[in-house]
Amino acid sequence: MPLVDPVTMSSTTIAKAAASKAQATSSKAASSSSPPTYALLHPVQIRQTPLAQAARHALPAALAGLFAVRFRALVADPVSTMSTTLPLTAALQVAYAVLCLPVAGSQGGGGGAAKGARKQHKARPGEGGGGGGGGGGLGLKKRSAEGAGPSAVVTALLSLLLALLVTPFLHAAMVLFGAPFLTHGAHTLLCAAHLAVLALFPLFYVHGVDGPAWAAVGGFGAPLDETFGGLVGGVVGAWLGAVPIPLDWDRDWQRWPVTILCGLYGGYVLGRVLGGTLVWGKRF
Repeated sequence: MPLVDPVTMSSTTIAKAAASKAQATSSKAASSSSPPTYALLHPVQIRQTPLAQAARHALPAALAGLFAVRFRALVADPVSTMSTTLPLTAALQVAYAVLCLPVAGSQGGGGGAAKGARKQHKARPGEGGGGGGGGGGLGLKKRSAEGAGPSAVVTALLSLLLALLVTPFLHAAMVLFGAPFLTHGAHTLLCAAHLAVLALFPLFYVHGVDGPAWAAVGGFGAPLDETFGGLVGGVVGAWLGAVPIPLDWDRDWQRWPVTILCGLYGGYVLGRVLGGTLVWGKRF
């Protein structure tokens, strides 16, 4: 039977325990030093071309003008007016995205920003790692291989499709917040579609289906810009638009969902303008 030195055995055990403790401490320090996901998302930069800069101011005015022109028809027949106005609103939003916003996953875009910044944070010294904050951390070789990047028109159409697919969930959320359940189904569904096209479509265009980016948006940890500001302004405006409905003024424009749509359009335009100017880059 071999002899075991108790002194050597105890020192080996102590060394192993110390090594395990040091490894656990280093892992904990590394995890605590990495910034949270919402801090890695950068605000969306509007394109700097003259056409984009002109469109970013003209298109919100066009949205507001469209709603003002159709307001009397909206009060008289909400379902028909919302049905005919929705394609025009979608066309204005597609034009805004294609002309002004960066495509998801492109350099300067919002899509993949969190993942790109996370890759850049983890890159070792000497590696030719991440690109800019919004470029998804792509190297020059990968960018040159991708060429011009995703098609703006295709991305806009896919984003519009995603926004329309989310519409039934927004409809259900409106019902949970007090919208009529057994009646006015078409009214609520069309109102939800307007909300999706206005507030969610630009976010789908710049972020795609990037999980960390949408987690930051849903947790109100994303920085304010034109896309996120439009969402915040639209949701808050629609919520405030419900205030006049139960008041006993007996006005035609108090019918569901006229005031909701008024608050939605007004809040979206205001949030989009403020998000791109005065509060750009700020966080809640």
